[in-house]
Amino acid sequence: MPIGVVGVVLLLIIPLPAAMLDVLIVVNISLSLVVLLTSMYVKRPLDFSVFPSLLLVLTLFRLGLNVASTRLVLKDGYAGEVINAFGHFVVGGSLVIGLVIFLILVVIQFAVITNGAGRVAEVGARFTLDAMPGKQMAIDADLNAGLIDEDTARRRRADVGAEADFYGAMDGGSKFVKGDAIAGIVITVINLIGGFAVGMLQMGMSAGEAIEKFSLLTVGDGLVTQIPALLMSVSTGLIVTRATSESDMGTTAGNQLTQSRMALQIAGAAAIGLALVPGMPKIPFVLVGAALLLAAQRAKSAEATAAEVAATEPVTAANPDTPEALIEQMRVPALEILLAPDLVDLVGSGTEADLLSRVRALRRKIALELGVVVPPVRTRDSVDLPRSTYVVRIAGVEVGRGEAPAGRLLALGDNLDGIGGTAVVEPVFGLPGKWIPSELRSAAEMVGATVVDRVSVLITHLGAIIESNAGRLLSREDVRVLTEGVKAVNPSVVDELVPGLLSLGEVQRVLQGLLAEQVPIRDLGRIYEGLTLRAKVSTDPESLVEAARTALGPALAAPYARDGAIGVVTLDGGLEQTLLESVRPGPDGSQLLIDPVRADRLLSAARRVVSTAENAGHDVVLVCAPGLRPALRRTVSLGMPGLAVLSYPEVTNSGLRIETRGVIEDAHALAAGR
Repeated sequence: MPIGVVGVVLLLIIPLPAAMLDVLIVVNISLSLVVLLTSMYVKRPLDFSVFPSLLLVLTLFRLGLNVASTRLVLKDGYAGEVINAFGHFVVGGSLVIGLVIFLILVVIQFAVITNGAGRVAEVGARFTLDAMPGKQMAIDADLNAGLIDEDTARRRRADVGAEADFYGAMDGGSKFVKGDAIAGIVITVINLIGGFAVGMLQMGMSAGEAIEKFSLLTVGDGLVTQIPALLMSVSTGLIVTRATSESDMGTTAGNQLTQSRMALQIAGAAAIGLALVPGMPKIPFVLVGAALLLAAQRAKSAEATAAEVAATEPVTAANPDTPEALIEQMRVPALEILLAPDLVDLVGSGTEADLLSRVRALRRKIALELGVVVPPVRTRDSVDLPRSTYVVRIAGVEVGRGEAPAGRLLALGDNLDGIGGTAVVEPVFGLPGKWIPSELRSAAEMVGATVVDRVSVLITHLGAIIESNAGRLLSREDVRVLTEGVKAVNPSVVDELVPGLLSLGEVQRVLQGLLAEQVPIRDLGRIYEGLTLRAKVSTDPESLVEAARTALGPALAAPYARDGAIGVVTLDGGLEQTLLESVRPGPDGSQLLIDPVRADRLLSAARRVVSTAENAGHDVVLVCAPGLRPALRRTVSLGMPGLAVLSYPEVTNSGLRIETRGVIEDAHALAAGR
């Protein structure tokens, strides 16, 4: 192609011999015919995406041939056998016939095909650009619903972008065809005048001889260039009007034109009826009418055969009681959002408040923060839910419920008494608030309230649910995919750990244990290194989790640090020793073997100390001995699920400044059982 473009440019400068011009003219006509047929056989316009650039190159090629032929006609009065044949044989050697045919071709190309193709290209480009956001959102919706994978979504987005670029290029490319038609007229007029002048002034011909010789050559030259130009114009019209289908244009046209037997029968009867009109030729109308009736009969037979085949085939796909259909209905989605019918407007709104796009952003955020890929969130409506209600399910079990009334905003603050609305408690942080009408947003913001839209409320609730249940959402298949990702960059660690020391199920259990304590698993390589060392000694799940925590090191304490310091709450020495002596192994890990009264006193004491520190504006974590940490965390999580429990090494090795904010002192009460 680059060599061809350079050759086209040389056509404008270097004179060509007549034999070479004949070859190039044939190449021009053949290429135009190939482009026309290709545009008919493609199944969708994007399959011929090079067409706009090809249109420009072939247009330049024709103009170069125009210049080369004009040079030969005016210089030698001879431009090769092809032009000579078109000037004498094709038009019968008649200047008038040649000019009429040339003008007809120009009118067909310029006034009909080019104008129509240009308008279609302009409208197609505008509509394609306008439809891009909707198509992109539909792809995102399918991705979030789990109907397609990431690779398919990426390919579809590329197709949407390519389609917009293609129709934008065709909008400009159609101007090449229009300019080519105008240039053909102008060049022909110039050649007529120039040939007449050269024949009379330079060659000494009479006016009649000059007109006869040069005008026929000029008309032949015009016809030679206008025929491929007409083919390219038709190709342009076919491409911009081509709709995506499963077959080429000929097959599609044949199938659709014969889909109505009645239309074919009426057309055939009308053609035979016209044969009965006096003066009309009988044979052509009878032949065409009989062909249409035969086509109608064959279409009827094909339709009857298809109906018989459909009747004899078992309708297994449409039967909802087949094992395959039942299995599909039985499949439980890992994560699901149910919306009341009046909340369906949250989906596919095409704005920043679109639920599906926000869910996708949430999945990306959690993946970057926790290192776990959240499964696709299935979103559907349910007529069983009360108005304005949404429900979040994990593995088919309801884990959260909230409200998002239509036309309302959630205002959070303490000074909302003067603002009308429905009082509620925010589902994640337990803050008091009100669902207020949208028009009261400014009033709520003026009294210092934080105003949140409905989708943000639902997404915040969903995010909290996912983070607290991340361990449940981590499937064994997810672990396999994550392990393969580690193997791609650190193969030695994975090869040593899985399956030689631990199975995927055991690795999954460790990762679930980390996620249950809100420990990110992004640094899987370091986690696997810690597991490799510990698994050679013991495969106890609790010890493996502690080994993984030790491998993560400072990353455990970093989320709770403020300005290079971490606030801690510790246990009184006597209390810690008593709790260590009460640790007993269990099937689900170590437990504190103390009675409920003592456990309640421990939680009450911890709650008082932590509340005092938080009221003073300090965020704290509970720190204890490594051997006590797992059992103490299980006990503390019963009454204070948001309190992090770290071991001494996890805090001291973090490099942070340790600030003690309180000590839990209840050793005597626990020892005496009071």
